[in-house]
Amino acid sequence: MRSIGDAGFATETYLRAKAVWRGTTYRKQKRAELAAPGARPFGGGRDPRALGDVILAIAEDLGWSVELEQARVIAEWAEFAGEATAEHTSVVGISNGVLQVQCDSTTWATELRRLRAEMLTRLLRDYPDAEIRDLRFLAPGAPSWRHGPRTVRGRGPRDTYG
Repeated sequence: MRSIGDAGFATETYLRAKAVWRGTTYRKQKRAELAAPGARPFGGGRDPRALGDVILAIAEDLGWSVELEQARVIAEWAEFAGEATAEHTSVVGISNGVLQVQCDSTTWATELRRLRAEMLTRLLRDYPDAEIRDLRFLAPGAPSWRHGPRTVRGRGPRDTYG
């Protein structure tokens, strides 16, 4: 019986967990490694890789590359749009391939709608893997009397302003 402090025990436990993650049993994995041609301790393909490359490979395997690229668009919005524009806008989110940007005034929303085609072309060129197909610039809305998910049909409050 191995003790917990034994390095072989930790290695074997890690390999078993890794095999379970891949959906194979540890013994099948061990046999496959021994039977694989060129599977030598110092053979080709066993050199250490950069951490960034490993993380990118994991993100691609798990299907996170689109979400990471979209998060990069949101994080780099100030650089992409420029400082003057970024001071008056903020990214609300990305929904169904549409980047939604909240503007702090109607004037900014109107101006950015006019520049939408140019900005979308740059966005598609600079972030091709983000899968963003459109830009929507939102103007600030009027205050709403709705508070919550349910509403009552009708004219709304009447005696409020005296």
